[in-house]
Amino acid sequence: MPKVLIIDDNRQLCEMLVESLSKDDVIVSFQLTLKQGLDQLFSEQIDVIFLDINLPDGNGLGAIDRINSHPNQPEIIIITGSKDQDGAETAIKSGVWDYIPKGGSSKEFHLSLERALKYRRQKQQRSLENKLNRDEIIGESPAIKSSLTKIFKAAQTDVPVLVSGETGTGKELFGKAIHKNSSRLRENFIIVDCAALPEDLAESILFGHTKGAFTSADSDKTGLVRLAHKGTLFLDEVGELSLSLQKKFLRVLQEKKFRPIGSKEEIESDFRLVSATHRDLQEMVNNSDFREDFYFRISVIKINIPALRDRKTDIPLLVQNILKQHCSPEQGIIYEASTAFMKEFLIYDWPGNVRELISALAYACADCYGGGQLVPMHLPDQIRTTNIDKKITTDDGSDFSSDVKTDPIDFDQMPLKAFIEEMKAKYLNQLLLHTQGNIQEACRLSGLSRGHLYSLLKKYKKPVA
Repeated sequence: MPKVLIIDDNRQLCEMLVESLSKDDVIVSFQLTLKQGLDQLFSEQIDVIFLDINLPDGNGLGAIDRINSHPNQPEIIIITGSKDQDGAETAIKSGVWDYIPKGGSSKEFHLSLERALKYRRQKQQRSLENKLNRDEIIGESPAIKSSLTKIFKAAQTDVPVLVSGETGTGKELFGKAIHKNSSRLRENFIIVDCAALPEDLAESILFGHTKGAFTSADSDKTGLVRLAHKGTLFLDEVGELSLSLQKKFLRVLQEKKFRPIGSKEEIESDFRLVSATHRDLQEMVNNSDFREDFYFRISVIKINIPALRDRKTDIPLLVQNILKQHCSPEQGIIYEASTAFMKEFLIYDWPGNVRELISALAYACADCYGGGQLVPMHLPDQIRTTNIDKKITTDDGSDFSSDVKTDPIDFDQMPLKAFIEEMKAKYLNQLLLHTQGNIQEACRLSGLSRGHLYSLLKKYKKPVA
């Protein structure tokens, strides 16, 4: 829950604001002096500060630079009884969020806080995206961004993670992303396909064995668990792991030690566990098909990957990215998705998720051998048949891409690069309208430097009108 700090010497005002702003699902506290306020700021993480200018032990405006030096720099809202315009200008130039007179309505305080918190969340999201190594995870939809946020948070810890999602959603990619963003990224990422473990050899594959441990053991063998030492062990389709192996894994997870088959000595393996499943493990626990203690041990953090049908706005990005892999410009082989082709992709619900989409594009490119524009005829018959059935059974025959919350795009006339350029120009135009031409405010809201903003304005030449 966001934390708000009020620094003002008027106790009555502070108590009134605490009572009022606490209704906005935030934790609110106050201090009556500048020193006490700064001491609290630097002893805990504060998201927003309501700061008075004239305080008993100092000037609030003079403390802004020190507040901005905080590692988790909070948003600052100036509150004052003064009508000094120079003070307001100084505050804005110092990067404060807002400047509110004390005689203002409570609605002004609530609205300013709401906007400041929204801006802070967006800023933190941009910071996260810049730090995250997401490799092949393609998408900008809210659903996928929520999952990426969880990946980043999970990577900062060393506790077991359970990644769930339908077949084909990319659970292994998410597991690798957790590994690559963790402190273990330079060590092994060991994959165990639990569904393919032979029952009679499973223990040997996982924990290894010594020479002579059984008839065919003609040499020592290192198990996958030991190979994951200092790295990450990825249990793919953990729901297929037998109950007996689940029991053995419990102690390994707790002690980080195990005994290879035939050995008298225990071996250490300091691994981070990430598990994945397409099954409902909680239901399996309820049906006694999965150990409850093992389930709680492997699912300290849970990440659910959305199905492709729930993030269709990502399909154009996925298609473009995958088609690039099939293109060979040096040989003159270029594939382009026509409007009709893309519409079929948006109609289809993709029960096989991204894996099925990749397969469909590979088929289409093979059918359009040598390059060219892809049309619905290049799609697998099963997808075309399913889409026709869907069109026939739809009463109003409406556009099936309506669940993609964007304006219609003519893909023949508007390739992705041109679309991005148009959106940049639109963004800049609305940004200048919103800030009434105030360049400093535009820089603050957009996150751009002054030089970068000027270069973009020069490039796109969008008038403020």
